[in-house]
Amino acid sequence: MAVGKVKWFNNAKGFGFIVPEDGGDDIFAHYSTIQMEGYRSLKAGQEVKYDVQQGPKGLHAENIDFNGEPEQ
Repeated sequence: MAVGKVKWFNNAKGFGFIVPEDGGDDIFAHYSTIQMEGYRSLKAGQEVKYDVQQGPKGLHAENIDFNGEPEQ
């Protein structure tokens, strides 16, 4: 699994982007791939683990998982 931090996430639209820890292009993140119960959301600065998949519009995150709260 890759590791990165959430760049931004729009709760109303259900998507955002992750900045990979090892550099490279930002990764698209959709709420449907967040591994949690209930309301699925991410916060800017939050560290996440994820799998990277190539989609029709570029790279996107799958199986997004996290522990804890975003850094202040």
